[in-house]
Amino acid sequence: MAESTTTPTAANALVPTPSVSAEPTIATTPEATGATVPAANDIKALDISTSPPLALAPTQDTHAPIQTTATVILEPTKTLTAAASEPGATPAIAAASSITSPDKIEAVSPPEPSSAAVPLTEFQSGPQTTAAAATPVDAPSASSVSPGAPTSVEKGAAEEPEAQNTLTGQFTEAEWAALRKFRAELPQIFADGFPDDPKANETPITFWGVEIDPNHPRDARISVILMKFLRARNLSIPDAREMLVSTLRWRTSINLDAVMKEEFPQNIFGGVGHIFGRDKEGRPVVYNIYGANNLSEVFGDVQRFIRWRVALQEKSVAMLDFNETDQMIQIHDYLGVSLTSRDAKSKAAASEATNIFQSHYPELLYRKFFVNVPTLMNWIFWVFKPLIPAATLAKMSVVGTGHHALKKALVPFIDARELPKQYGGDAAGF
Repeated sequence: MAESTTTPTAANALVPTPSVSAEPTIATTPEATGATVPAANDIKALDISTSPPLALAPTQDTHAPIQTTATVILEPTKTLTAAASEPGATPAIAAASSITSPDKIEAVSPPEPSSAAVPLTEFQSGPQTTAAAATPVDAPSASSVSPGAPTSVEKGAAEEPEAQNTLTGQFTEAEWAALRKFRAELPQIFADGFPDDPKANETPITFWGVEIDPNHPRDARISVILMKFLRARNLSIPDAREMLVSTLRWRTSINLDAVMKEEFPQNIFGGVGHIFGRDKEGRPVVYNIYGANNLSEVFGDVQRFIRWRVALQEKSVAMLDFNETDQMIQIHDYLGVSLTSRDAKSKAAASEATNIFQSHYPELLYRKFFVNVPTLMNWIFWVFKPLIPAATLAKMSVVGTGHHALKKALVPFIDARELPKQYGGDAAGF
């Protein structure tokens, strides 16, 4: 409860100065406490109980007859009581409440300063306020504060502007909310993803060409990468977390740095896969050739094929800037492929590669075109079409053979100058 104290002048006059409430952020009303407190104008005497006593500090007061007044500093545990002359008055417990007029105060003596006094600055963040400069402030009632409302620090962190680019500008509010929670778990994700590194939770890594610091991940490109794992798991943070941890461990187990340095025989893999041109929106285009004549050599060593295919994928990802482009187009060419041209090794290799891409390269595919597909394989595709997830099916197109059919399917996405001639474009190709 805020009261008025006085400072004796040289002429023994009493000049009221406001004290600072011990609990400036809580306003109490009679309805809340059930207490009856006298009106401020009817106060005859004040009994100020403090433990430790009030601390007084001289400061400048232009309103007092003598150029000194007192700053009253209270600990939160101070108790102020007043003798009531009339019941039913409204208590005034608030920070720096209105000052009682001098003619209603009979006598108030400030307590002696104590060495145990606690400075006001321990209970407020702003500069120390003198009694003469205090102004009435209405403190919010307890009922006006929502349970679980964020503190000013939490609000400041939550309202800090996010780094933005073209791709993050497409995030929904739900995606931003999930991303913030997911991003906060990065230190532990890194610790779980690199269990043999005791400092993994504080060590930056390069992932898909972008440096990710687990403790400072506020980069628009990082947001785009993390969002891919969230979208692949329908914004489920536990599932996205598990996927990212698994990916980090897989990249270690395959020794990705060594894979990228490995030299693969061009006479075996040179005609199997290519990165050529971009689509009309800047996405790289990757060609997988399944009808090569040396498939027995390509799939003869399944693990070597996997390393080669992972290296090709990483080179494709390296062409994404995660500012304007974050996906690619794939063209799978089945020219010359028959149902009998695939042996056990090629099927095993294809199955493992598919699993790797689904598990560790999520949401990187914009469109996939199956071209030069034999009639029988086209029929098989349509049989299994109902079993393919709708989101995956929306990205897939099965195209027959012939220059006209290929051009009709591909040119709407890829400019003819970027499309090889064998696929209906004007470029020389590979």
